[in-house]
Amino acid sequence: MTVKLEVDEGVGTIRLDRPPMNALDTATQDALRAIAEEAARREDVRAVIVWGGEKVFAAGADIKEMQLMDYEAMAVRSRALQESFTAVARIPKPVVAAVTGYALGGGCELALCADIRIAAENAKLGQPEILLGLIPGAGGTQRLARLVGPSKAKELIFTGRQVRADEALALGLVDKVVPADQVYAEARAWAERLARGPALALRAAKEAVDSGLETDLETGLTIERTLFAGLFATHDRETGMRSFVEDGPGKAKFR
Repeated sequence: MTVKLEVDEGVGTIRLDRPPMNALDTATQDALRAIAEEAARREDVRAVIVWGGEKVFAAGADIKEMQLMDYEAMAVRSRALQESFTAVARIPKPVVAAVTGYALGGGCELALCADIRIAAENAKLGQPEILLGLIPGAGGTQRLARLVGPSKAKELIFTGRQVRADEALALGLVDKVVPADQVYAEARAWAERLARGPALALRAAKEAVDSGLETDLETGLTIERTLFAGLFATHDRETGMRSFVEDGPGKAKFR
């Protein structure tokens, strides 16, 4: 398997494992979708890490495979390509990308599907598809623009240049930069903290933000209001409020 799901104490690690560069061929894309859907379903997975290993996150699509595809083949395949990445973005749990080495093309697009991105000091990110006479096709033109703004996204996509971790941090493309040997541990600490949190409230928070970004403010406020009120029917809300009243903030233990 080129994509694996390893679960430990509520944290599911989606591990890319296609040496040497974790190139995302069609089989890996399909495996990624299946694993993401499994992580979404499993009740023992409460937070997710996407991890390519110590050396590289994912260097992009398998160009040799793609070179053999004509318009008709890609017109059919492009939907499955996008859906494999969207499956990661739609995991209804907190997702962190632990980025080491290269995250280019499809690798960058995969990182964009996470809620938080932690990068190694040696990481390089970018959308170099323009250098192949293409544009990003797995969500890059859409998720990158929403994350860093249209002007910065266009500059990165138009030039195809790679950005180092420090610039990626300044752009808002990643959220934290740490030494390479600490990336997974940092992602793990983040995931473990949220795995202990109120699962339904975290799901609602993610849905409210993501769905709200896709619509106008008034509709977004309606989404928020509906999800907010719905949480008053949950055991976690009872636990959190009771703990706050009896013991003070931040001490609730959610089941």
